[in-house]
Amino acid sequence: MSQQQKRYGAPVVVTWACLSNLVADDAFAARLTLTNVSDAPIAAGWTVYFNACRRVLAGSVSAGFDLEHVNGDLFALRRTAPSPWQPGEMLDVRYEAQFWAISLTDAPLGFYLVAADGRTVDLGDADVTPFARPEQLQRHAGDVLPPADAAWRWRENGGLRLLPDAEVGRITPTPLSARFTDARSRLSASSEIMAGAALAGEAALLRALLGDLPEGDGARILLEIGTVATDGPEAYRLDIDPETILVRGAGAHGVFNGIQTLAQLLDADGVLPCGRVLDAPRFGYRGMMLDVARHFASVATVKRLLDCMARYKLNRLHLHLTDDEGWRLRIDALPELTDIGSKRGAARDHTLPPSFGSGADVGTSSGTGYYDADEFIEILRYAHARHIEVIPEFNMPGHARAAVLAMRARHDRLRAQGDIEGAERYLLSDPYDASVYESVQLWRDNVICIALPSVDRFIDTIASHVAALYREAGVPLKTIHTGGDEVPPGAWEGSPRCRALMRERGWTRIAQLQADFVDRCRAILARHGLAFAGWEETALVYEDGGPGFQVYAWNNAWGSGKEDVAYRLANAGYDVVLANAANLYFDLAYAKDPQEPGYYWAGFVETRHAFGFCPLDMIVSAATDPMGQSVPPGRLAAMTRLTAAGRRRVNGLQGQLWGENARTRDRIEYLAAPRLVALAERAWAPDPGWCAIDDADARTRAMDDAWNEFANRLGQRELVRLDRAPLAYGYRLPPPGAVAAGRTFHANVALPGLALHYTLDGSEPDAASPRYTGPVEAGQGAAVFKVATFDTRGRKSATVVIALDSHG
Repeated sequence: MSQQQKRYGAPVVVTWACLSNLVADDAFAARLTLTNVSDAPIAAGWTVYFNACRRVLAGSVSAGFDLEHVNGDLFALRRTAPSPWQPGEMLDVRYEAQFWAISLTDAPLGFYLVAADGRTVDLGDADVTPFARPEQLQRHAGDVLPPADAAWRWRENGGLRLLPDAEVGRITPTPLSARFTDARSRLSASSEIMAGAALAGEAALLRALLGDLPEGDGARILLEIGTVATDGPEAYRLDIDPETILVRGAGAHGVFNGIQTLAQLLDADGVLPCGRVLDAPRFGYRGMMLDVARHFASVATVKRLLDCMARYKLNRLHLHLTDDEGWRLRIDALPELTDIGSKRGAARDHTLPPSFGSGADVGTSSGTGYYDADEFIEILRYAHARHIEVIPEFNMPGHARAAVLAMRARHDRLRAQGDIEGAERYLLSDPYDASVYESVQLWRDNVICIALPSVDRFIDTIASHVAALYREAGVPLKTIHTGGDEVPPGAWEGSPRCRALMRERGWTRIAQLQADFVDRCRAILARHGLAFAGWEETALVYEDGGPGFQVYAWNNAWGSGKEDVAYRLANAGYDVVLANAANLYFDLAYAKDPQEPGYYWAGFVETRHAFGFCPLDMIVSAATDPMGQSVPPGRLAAMTRLTAAGRRRVNGLQGQLWGENARTRDRIEYLAAPRLVALAERAWAPDPGWCAIDDADARTRAMDDAWNEFANRLGQRELVRLDRAPLAYGYRLPPPGAVAAGRTFHANVALPGLALHYTLDGSEPDAASPRYTGPVEAGQGAAVFKVATFDTRGRKSATVVIALDSHG
């Protein structure tokens, strides 16, 4: 019985395989098999639906089958012959699709059967044939990036070494200065905390932290706001003496940051070294973006991310609340936004279609869910207590299908009731729009008609409601992010309303229409006292940056020709947040390993890529392009550098966690960490000075040494902290590198300090298996070396298997 049957009790078992990526330029061949494993025939007229991130090429499907692109990533498979699908009958469907498939993420998923009588049955994900042959692991002839197998990891980890405790930093992110003595202080659960009313929240969080320590005598802790010998409201000074600990911040946020450092220095018995820490961040903006539109994330999951962020002094949560596949915040005046836009499933009425494998059943779909007022306020207050600003995003005018369909349903309901004026009050689409377009995510109807006055009313209503929620929460709302990315070519060209507005204004280019929309959004938000933020496209169609316009620059894959767009925008007068895909897109796969979840269009993003990012001179840390090819020196030399004024306009850094491949909390946490910790290091810690090293070899050595220390900090200190309850964050454990030399097995790990455990008898290693401390001899006869990385909780990485035959 397949895993699919075990999970779903499905009448149909589905398997899928990539046959070859080398059948044509930017196309791959695939095989889909579907077997009726039930005892009864399935009547003719059935359809099997599934989600796939690759478009099926017309004319490539096996004879006897029709494979239709419905919309977005939804496809429909039908048999053309009107015959029943008999028990035991296997359907063999071959087809070709765009681009390539080299990992599980590229496989179709979320299969469901709609029978001729309308019944719907979830089939789950396909059983995927392993990617093993070169033509399954190589995207095309120009793909020179090797697969990240055990031998590759062994080579990559080869330059790392385990450092003694004294050579590993105690504080992450690295502070401005830290000096410690041999003296010790001790805290206990009953240590006295002295703080004024302005720091009551910080005192409460500190008390909760101390609650896990043993009872008994302990030093007293004084929390105060005062002068700190460095600039900024987040600066702090931490003085630790045997009897008294002083946490002084330039403001309450500074005190909170000092408490986070204090927590890192504490051991499980409450002992910490005496000394002084003086600290302030390099960048004021240090953020994480969480996409809850593609798949919904519960309040508890968001709060866990906030706790992880707070530990490492990140201070912005950019909450991506809307997209084509979902609208996640209840708006009282427009209930359809969540009545329709928050539900995904196969039901025909009042739902969005399944996407990214979210499944046919609306009630159990990972694509169903929203935050009501109380839940959103709970998130706001939780973040605010940790000095994290929540920046809500409502993506428009593209990536807006959920809103467009919801408002069209509202329009149709009111129109049927005879309320024509009310029906059109919030309409987001031109009913006579004949525009032909397709978004990057394959949607053909996901763009708002920006010529309609009702669109401005819609935005104003959203802004008013959100501002009211923040007021009720007692939390300041400073900025709303309006998205603005990836509007597909062709949008608005066939809209009579858009064409009429362009004629009225004398515009000749669609970009002028979009720039006007940006201007109107800015004006609406300004009336609410709010700053405007958007992805880089909002600035690229606009002509005037200045105060109140914050741009998030993202599309910088090496070799794309857009690597320097962030610098060009900063030099032009925009406030810029660096959201660079090649370093800071945490939804991208960690490595070119078929088992690693995540896309890889901008390359593979290891923890080191976030750590090694040089924000103000990214050319210095230039990587290879996504295919493993070096970026030509001439192209690098031609890229724009930051001017002195441009450097001042780089507000900070943000990691992005898009939700296409994050159906569960476990997956979110796996993708987020430990990359989040590396982001915090680069956003807070002082400039490491790599950019000032002219000699390329010396610069590489300096970066390698810095990475070795940080990798040790993760392996020996920070991941141990993330293991501890109550957070116990589900970060990724890197699989070990391993090779066999003769009959001797060698293994290593990407984060020195993490434990490796192995077996030689073919059994799966666990935390009780022998710990790897050096080369292991296979002994006589056949041998199988299985090794995995373990954390202090007993969680393990993927298992690495190296088999020897009897001849070794």
